[in-house]
Amino acid sequence: MPSERSALITGLTGQDGSFLAELLLEQGYAVRGVVRAGAERPLGCAEHLRGDIELLAGDLLAPGTLRAAIERSHVDEIYHLAAPSFVPASWQRPAETTRAIAGSAAEVLETVRDLGACARVFMPASGSIFGDTTESPQRESTPCRPATPYAVARLAAHQLVGAMRAHEGLHASSGITFNHESERRPPQFVTRRITRGAAAIALGRESELSLGSLDAVRDWSFAGDIVRGAWLMLQQERPDDYVLASGVGHTVGEFARAAFQCVGLDAERYVRVDEALVRPPERVPSVGDPSRARERLGWRASLGFEQLVERMVSADLRALEGAPATSR
Repeated sequence: MPSERSALITGLTGQDGSFLAELLLEQGYAVRGVVRAGAERPLGCAEHLRGDIELLAGDLLAPGTLRAAIERSHVDEIYHLAAPSFVPASWQRPAETTRAIAGSAAEVLETVRDLGACARVFMPASGSIFGDTTESPQRESTPCRPATPYAVARLAAHQLVGAMRAHEGLHASSGITFNHESERRPPQFVTRRITRGAAAIALGRESELSLGSLDAVRDWSFAGDIVRGAWLMLQQERPDDYVLASGVGHTVGEFARAAFQCVGLDAERYVRVDEALVRPPERVPSVGDPSRARERLGWRASLGFEQLVERMVSADLRALEGAPATSR
């Protein structure tokens, strides 16, 4: 590879894309980002990187636009992060979800093949592909039983990576990422609802926080650590699939208690369970086994669970302290 490596990121404006762009710039890469809107539009989580990244037009649901961006960019590495990420919405739009995730993955892999497999490719999967499995923690070999349209589409893209790697010789790796969070996580996700709620209550902006089941178990990691794992995958001589997770499960209730502890409050006084938000319990905990990534990639987390929660609460406190109060 040339001394100045280059990379293309789809999903630049989201949580993962922005953290990855920061990492690649620190590593001396020339970074290009695919954006759906025009370059003059806001860049979301990556707005602070405007001017450091070349922007290219592309849309997951517009056939040919991803191919055109890849053909134009001539990069060494491609990180295809763009995709719908809010799982419940996939039930309302299963066809669109499948096209956006599995269809765009196929377009990226096909384009790289047609260009002579010139670029290494990272494709994110999700711990949700395991679905109603009987094994916990889940590892790369765990049988998959996806239970949502989102997870079905993610599994299709994941399996396509393996098939194209074996049949076409692509340097393509799939990262089976479990829940990963940060202050850049969109507000509709439960972790941001919790950290923002704790901050708002501490500042007197709100009086209580409504959540679904407090017993649901998730494996939470810092998003910056997850994208570093993605980068490490493409530095390997041989491509492969890797689970990226903390390996430790925590309940939603534990997350809430940790968040409220950050502001010196008792979560039990302020958290209410809204039965309308409660989902059916899962048969086995959604927890990943990152042994392969640790052993082969040397991947380690920089933030533990409590540190991650504290980082998010602190960011929400700063944001709310600088925002005008709204009437309730």
